[in-house]
Amino acid sequence: MPISSEALKQDLDRLTTQQLQQVAEFIAFLKFRDKRRRLALDPAQLAALATEFAEDDRALAEVGMSDYAAMLYQEDQQ
Repeated sequence: MPISSEALKQDLDRLTTQQLQQVAEFIAFLKFRDKRRRLALDPAQLAALATEFAEDDRALAEVGMSDYAAMLYQEDQQ
């Protein structure tokens, strides 16, 4: 069913303040949903990023493991 912007404007003019708030929230949702769709990442880009940062991730994990082992040791001592 085609609808004109003029018909929508007339409908909006008849709404209560609470109804206008609901319409505004719905419009905000539509904008958010549209923006989210446009920000979808390409799987190839994600794979390249994962490869690029894999070594850094491994190094950080190793550093974290020594801290974790020390915390476990402290727990065992209590």
